[in-house]
Amino acid sequence: MMEFKNNKGIFQQIADNICERVLSGEYAPGDKVQSVRKLAATLGVNQNTIMRTFIELQHNNIVENRRGVGYFVTDNAPKMIRDMRKEEFTQEILPAFIQQVKLLGITREELEPLFNQLKENEDEDK
Repeated sequence: MMEFKNNKGIFQQIADNICERVLSGEYAPGDKVQSVRKLAATLGVNQNTIMRTFIELQHNNIVENRRGVGYFVTDNAPKMIRDMRKEEFTQEILPAFIQQVKLLGITREELEPLFNQLKENEDEDK
């Protein structure tokens, strides 16, 4: 069962969770996502909330509805999710991070270990 936070709507948190599962490979392109009824029962939420989640995911081309069969992960879902998350990161998270760095007087030297971790991630991807 998911623990919901107050900072986002429940349907959006469920959509984020499904996106995480796509990015982690738990749901591969072409995979069937749990049914509305089953997901609602598993998460303890109203089926309308799940439908809203799927409508949102469908709008963003993350899932597609195959009438009478269910919702499936689209072929380009991982790329779509990464693109959306990168935009959110650069538009919202990074500016807030920079603002906090300035407010807290954090120096470049103090951030160096963080940048080294990013470099390690880049090296692993090669």
